[in-house]
Amino acid sequence: MYVGRDMTELSMMAKSDWKTSELAFFHHSLQQITPYLNSEGQTIHREIIKEIENRGGINRHEADYTHGTKTVYD
Repeated sequence: MYVGRDMTELSMMAKSDWKTSELAFFHHSLQQITPYLNSEGQTIHREIIKEIENRGGINRHEADYTHGTKTVYD
């Protein structure tokens, strides 16, 4: 279950100020409903994708005994 700031709060902030877990969660959520998004939703999703790309992606490069290689947003 996602525990963090909701889209109402995040929409008033620059994407560069979002946490990686927030980007990952909302990217995953919007990706699931892409066919149903209006133009505003598509724009927000594109901005999230662009920020993820600007950060070099969201996957960890190394796993250790406490973390996998995938960012968990729960």
